[in-house]
Amino acid sequence: MKIGLISDVHANLPALETVLDDMPAVDRIYCAGDVVGYNPWPAECVERVRDVAAATVRGNHDRTVESPERYRANRMAEAGLEHAKASLSADQLEWIGGLPRAETFAGDRFLLVHSHPAAEREDAYVYPEEFPTLDRHMGEYDGIVLGHTHVQGVRGVAGGFVCNPGSVGQPRDGDPRAGYAVLDTTADGTDAVETHRVEYDVDRVADAVREADLPETTAERLYEGK
Repeated sequence: MKIGLISDVHANLPALETVLDDMPAVDRIYCAGDVVGYNPWPAECVERVRDVAAATVRGNHDRTVESPERYRANRMAEAGLEHAKASLSADQLEWIGGLPRAETFAGDRFLLVHSHPAAEREDAYVYPEEFPTLDRHMGEYDGIVLGHTHVQGVRGVAGGFVCNPGSVGQPRDGDPRAGYAVLDTTADGTDAVETHRVEYDVDRVADAVREADLPETTAERLYEGK
């Protein structure tokens, strides 16, 4: 089975549509959270992810969309969540509010979370170089898929792998191209995961950020991939 892996869409519709167009044929798609936040198209991205993803887990922005003030120390995050709260329908807010913290897929062989797999560390950042520290969480899993850092990477861990497919809508690894990954469930270890990057229309997003009166830095960082 071939599975598409996406994460951290962050209301960036042009990036999401480009990723879906670029993605090779897959049997299913799974999303590691943060569908909304930062960028101008939260409602459209919620609908698109609902349509294409077999399962989506909640990210920290998804979890706090109805309380943007929790990000008062980060104006980019707060403004994006204010925009999402004002833009989403009651049905879309209910969908986001009902997202699970974690899911398994492909016969429970793989774990899907947004950040750290331990519930008590739900918002912890785990960068690719730290993936080996998740060995105790592998258990019987062949792989763990997570997002949150917006840094794409795959590492072999405990005979399986840990993968961040990269951010669709706001990469932070110095590469402004949208990121995603494809998992081949018939392969083993890191050979099972292929990461991808694709260019999209950043100018269109930057223009829409300004039209929505979102912070200019939200647009600027997209060009820099950070």
